[in-house]
Amino acid sequence: MIRALFVFGTRPEAIKLFPVVHAARRRSNWAPVVCVTGQHRQMLDQVLRLAEITPDHDLNVMRPAQDLEHVTTAVLTGTLAIMDQESPDFVIVQGDTTTAMSAALAAFYRRKPIVHVEAGLRSGDLWAPFPEEANRKIVSAIAQHHMAPTQMAADNLRREGIAPDAVHVTGNTVVDALVWMRRRLGANVKPSADLGSDLPRLDPRKRMILVTAHRRENLQGGIERIATALARLADRGDVQILFPVHLNPKVRGPVWEILGNKEGVCLLEPLDYLPFVFLLGKAHLIITDSGGVQEEAPAFGIPVLVMRDKTERPEGVLAGTARLVGSDDDTIVSEASRLLDDPAAYAQMSRSHNPFGDGHAADRILDILEGKSPAPMGSAIQTSCG
Repeated sequence: MIRALFVFGTRPEAIKLFPVVHAARRRSNWAPVVCVTGQHRQMLDQVLRLAEITPDHDLNVMRPAQDLEHVTTAVLTGTLAIMDQESPDFVIVQGDTTTAMSAALAAFYRRKPIVHVEAGLRSGDLWAPFPEEANRKIVSAIAQHHMAPTQMAADNLRREGIAPDAVHVTGNTVVDALVWMRRRLGANVKPSADLGSDLPRLDPRKRMILVTAHRRENLQGGIERIATALARLADRGDVQILFPVHLNPKVRGPVWEILGNKEGVCLLEPLDYLPFVFLLGKAHLIITDSGGVQEEAPAFGIPVLVMRDKTERPEGVLAGTARLVGSDDDTIVSEASRLLDDPAAYAQMSRSHNPFGDGHAADRILDILEGKSPAPMGSAIQTSCG
């Protein structure tokens, strides 16, 4: 039996690792063990319920107004104890969170092989995004198995001196997650009834803009500028803006102050993943500072404006599915208006191919760890929620 310890603590990690956990459960020679850190408690638990995963261990590290020092030390000491108890053959972490970096460091201390899912993403700036760029470089320095989502990510690792035979292009597991969600929605699952989320009524006369914003680099004035831009877009009168507002009070305060009573803007509590995927499929345009949404939107053929100056996912920009707009309100309004008013510009972005995977990344990862030759990457899929 191959004993694999999965460690994750945030909603994006859970979304991207649950397909790998599911794939391991389907194989008789795997014994997956799930340890959650609870770095983001409420939003993590939403995905666990949806994916039908009951953790074997829960460190529950989240504290009010927690800082990076607390999360790092709590995850490090907690996962060290779990590794001593479970003695895994592999420790599998995902992405660039403080949970991923700290758990990988614990595995390094215990000389356990580290599997880094979504390895090789780089912005080229150690301070942006902070601390994610440093986290992923630290994990890359100590991991033994690097599961790169794209060829560009794999090339980044090889340029940094990672042994070529330790780097594998698997596709991004977020596409696997979207395929799973599509099946749920296709089975006549009603998101609001299934998960208790109260979705707003969509106005068929208006084009829907779906917004997410929470990145640390936008907390020093960026959120205010973003909210101002959305207020200006709402004044057009022909769009309906849906904005699930992050729980961070530094996001909620400015957003509710500027947009709380704005006609044409619907502020929502953070959504469970299934309703969020449902809304992705209904959106005309997505405006976000999220890394994961940059990968999800192209699977639906929806243009995405990225409210960041740099991205560690340049594949979307190069493919034409995404455009960097920063947090300047004039730029956001100008670029969004161009896509709303110019059908040719909109069609060019919406028809660009999804560069992030074909929905089989999880099985490729397990095949590689078993020493098998993984299936070749297929063409990127398009998903539809109807």
